[in-house]
Amino acid sequence: MAEFSLANGNPLTYQDKSSRHGFTKFKIFKNLGVISFAFMFLFTAFQSLSNLQSSLNKDEGLGVWGLAVIYAALVVSCMFVPPVMIKRLGCKWTIFAAMICYIIYMAANFYATWGTIIPASIILGFGAAPLWSAKCTYLTEMGIWYADMKGETHSAVINTFFGVFFMAFQTSQIWGNMISSLVLQRIPENGTEPLGDEALAVCGASFCPDTNLTNANLDKPPQTQVYIMCGIYLGCAVLADVIIFFLLDPITLDPRKVDDVMDGKCSLKLVFATLRHLVNQPMQVLLIPLTMYSGVEQAFIAADFTKSYISCALGIWMVGFVMICYGVTDALCSFLFGRLVKFAGRVVFFAAGAGLHIGVQVTLLLWKPIPEQLALFFVLAALWGMSDAIWQTQLNALYGTIFSRNQEAAFSNYRLWESLGFIAAFVYSYYLCVNTKIYILMSVLILGMAGYCAVEILEHRRKKQSTEITN
Repeated sequence: MAEFSLANGNPLTYQDKSSRHGFTKFKIFKNLGVISFAFMFLFTAFQSLSNLQSSLNKDEGLGVWGLAVIYAALVVSCMFVPPVMIKRLGCKWTIFAAMICYIIYMAANFYATWGTIIPASIILGFGAAPLWSAKCTYLTEMGIWYADMKGETHSAVINTFFGVFFMAFQTSQIWGNMISSLVLQRIPENGTEPLGDEALAVCGASFCPDTNLTNANLDKPPQTQVYIMCGIYLGCAVLADVIIFFLLDPITLDPRKVDDVMDGKCSLKLVFATLRHLVNQPMQVLLIPLTMYSGVEQAFIAADFTKSYISCALGIWMVGFVMICYGVTDALCSFLFGRLVKFAGRVVFFAAGAGLHIGVQVTLLLWKPIPEQLALFFVLAALWGMSDAIWQTQLNALYGTIFSRNQEAAFSNYRLWESLGFIAAFVYSYYLCVNTKIYILMSVLILGMAGYCAVEILEHRRKKQSTEITN
């Protein structure tokens, strides 16, 4: 539908539409590239450093406790911080300030102690929610402006913009993990003698935190290598913030939109809406186990698979190479499955994801990882990433479909229960043996799939009753 000027009744031209916000097509594309590359640099550092926490800062479980604290702070931050920061600072400066929180965490890893990592984790957790909220708001607004200029639908352009962003963002798994593997790789003076059967016997499902280990692969790398790696990661995070500071143009949000966000989507109103949704929606209760599983399984691959299988059998320097395989497979399958689901249906994908993960978990229980079976490390990581892609794409889509009339409270519940899954998995990571953790994974997944099947049955009945009433 054409838009008309209120002043003279004539159709709005391209210049009229761009003059509303001062952004040309080139300026919109420029800022899309800026924000995409800035996040790529930031998460090149953060995601890869997260993968190493259970191996790098393993004393007394410092690394995994730090990750648990991040997600605990994130839960609180999601409820209260983003709308206030965005209204006071605007999207650009919210992103800039939130990235400083990540920089503080990177710097804390130079001297990793309880007095540095835990406070830095709290700061990062509180910065993460406004960072992602401001990014989403910024891209959405630019997508709307560009759609209006081109006469296209808002949803189509916004989806394209987010697709470009996540294409750049997902490559951070490649660059960050490659940096860690190249920097931490073994050199002769560090010792390259193959491990004996006794040392390898405690790897995999048999690995327990309190086992007395004589495994050289689990020794912390030389401090010089750690400093070099952390220095590169810190440089990437600083570069991301510099890019935002100098190259990202500020946008002015419609004051009415900001007020709506402040009134309807933040603070105690969102808390009460989240709790009300949980109490009043039986299907939300049924989805809690599967939503928590999404957090638990991601925590397992990041904390337990990296330490108990890769670091233990191959060495910490191989973590990056194997996790590149996981990240690339996850990204490609996320893109592919999102398009294939309309042909096969979501039930098929949920069943495939569950079957794939159960199969990999049984393999991890029975398999004794040894360096001679190097290819199997990559295969299992790829299969885990393939299944994770199903949970991340289809579970989000399921929430949006089932709770289409109350998405804000529904996705708030999603973030809450997934974060609680992360927190629980990181907390017990330091206290339980790997075989116990795998049994927990399998139990939560089976319970989650039972709840999911019940949701599909209820949804089918609801649609059937709606059709009968309509007819």
